[in-house]
Amino acid sequence: MDTHTPMPTEPGIPGHDLRHHGDAEVRDDGSALVDLAVNVRADTPPVWLREHIAASLGSLAAYPDGRAARAAVAARHGLPVERVLLTAGAAEAFVLLARALKVRWPVVVHPQFTEPEAALRDAGHSVGRVLLRAADGFRLDPAAVPEEADLVVVGNPTNPTSVLHPADVLAGLARPGRTLVVDEAFMDAVPGEREALAGRPDVPGLVVLRSLTKTWGLAGLRIGYVLAAPETVAELERAQPLWPVSTPALAAAEACVAPRALAEAAHAAHRVAADRAHLVAGLGEFAGAGLRVAGPAEGPFVLVRLPDADAVRRRLRRLGFAVRRGDTFPGLDEEWLRLAVRDRGTSDAFLRALGRATAEAS
Repeated sequence: MDTHTPMPTEPGIPGHDLRHHGDAEVRDDGSALVDLAVNVRADTPPVWLREHIAASLGSLAAYPDGRAARAAVAARHGLPVERVLLTAGAAEAFVLLARALKVRWPVVVHPQFTEPEAALRDAGHSVGRVLLRAADGFRLDPAAVPEEADLVVVGNPTNPTSVLHPADVLAGLARPGRTLVVDEAFMDAVPGEREALAGRPDVPGLVVLRSLTKTWGLAGLRIGYVLAAPETVAELERAQPLWPVSTPALAAAEACVAPRALAEAAHAAHRVAADRAHLVAGLGEFAGAGLRVAGPAEGPFVLVRLPDADAVRRRLRRLGFAVRRGDTFPGLDEEWLRLAVRDRGTSDAFLRALGRATAEAS
């Protein structure tokens, strides 16, 4: 079968562990490892953000009021508040989309974050897949997406491939009667947020998901948001429980879209780009061992292909480093690993460990 062909799959038989995520690599006996498995910016949240969140704790006796945070997010993207829905992380948004929208044939573009497909399957949908190929640089051919798909999910930049798709290519997937879901959880790690579709009310059926977890280190707080047409937002909101976002999370959302925070995030994005270039250059030294970097990488992580990658991953754990296995992503197999971008010192130490791990394999 042509790997561009959408492949309908039976509910509950996905063929991959869609529930495996990078945090599994650093739980329990992995908690002491240097973490290159989870795509959360290191050394976060910053002190000023922790203090801001802590100051909200005095209001815990009252029920959460999300109006100010919602207005702040809307202003950040130049949208009316009716186009914004705050969620307990982007993961909640995937569940809401799967349960609330009436769709006949959802299609997920892979390899990508597996939670959207898992949520769709849990809601009883039969999910089609479009598998992008390494030989094509994991680039999306819009013709691969079937016209009859009435919900399409794609990440940009895509986890785990780190590919940044052109905004006009993704916008071109919009159709009458189709919901186009673009997961932009890592877009604020792209300098200038180029190719972003957030804030584009002109694209029909567009739903953009954003997360404040990655750049700000708030995975434990659970905060994200949806940008969509008012009628879509209203439909998703009806599927939410009452008070779905906590008061501390609302305080974080408001703070993270303020001008000061946006400036800090923009600076961090440029630093990540420089650190990624350093890591990719170091990985190039392992070409003789068969290592290949998918790319060009544009996110705060890189995807690499390496013979005997699973054995190398286990050796890296013994050497003190956790990396993300790739075989749980549809379209990838056990030869793939995802590496989070860290500071140059951490990357250099990792590259030395990788040298030892690959030498053991030879």
